[in-house]
Amino acid sequence: MASLILFNKPFQVMSQFTDSAPDGQARATLADWIKVPDVYPAGRLDYDSEGLLLLTDNGQVQNRIASPRQKMPKTYWVQVEGQLTDEALARLRTGVVLKDGKTKPARAEAMPEPDIWPRQPPIRHRPSVPTSWLELTITEGKNRQVRRMTAAVGFPTLRLIRYRIGDWSLDNLAPGEFRTLTIHPPATPAGARRHVKARKHSSDNRRRHTKS
Repeated sequence: MASLILFNKPFQVMSQFTDSAPDGQARATLADWIKVPDVYPAGRLDYDSEGLLLLTDNGQVQNRIASPRQKMPKTYWVQVEGQLTDEALARLRTGVVLKDGKTKPARAEAMPEPDIWPRQPPIRHRPSVPTSWLELTITEGKNRQVRRMTAAVGFPTLRLIRYRIGDWSLDNLAPGEFRTLTIHPPATPAGARRHVKARKHSSDNRRRHTKS
């Protein structure tokens, strides 16, 4: 069995337990919120983003969640500057060209403003410029991908909240709160088990050959 922690990471908290910033300015870290020993983040969430961060004490679970090869879907609630257009949503759905390549197709839908906690500090408010919300689901992990995607289609991100990772979601977690689940680690694929056995068999042969 493995422990899985669902944590609602507040704005401007590092998604790690220590801060190695060279400027000496102490930033809030997971250690300020989570006192559970021997757990580690499964993936990351940017300092200026909020929402769901998963932590676990099991390496298989950590890899299953964090590895880009697993293509685990991640859903974000995104507040953007401007009134979203159908054209922008269509571009997000088909893939956006960024400096490091084209993104894979995403699920993108306009949504009403969610009933969530106020951010501290609040986003910059300009009465003359409207804002919109969208729900965006991606299966990649490019650096600051969501922010770059919305900017590429003409709608800069103002606030970014990760709501769901795979089957796990924030539900009613307030910022800084977490809950712990007990789950079964993913089984080792049969092919991987055969590969491990083959490597062991090969090593045994080399040892026998050396002794002879």
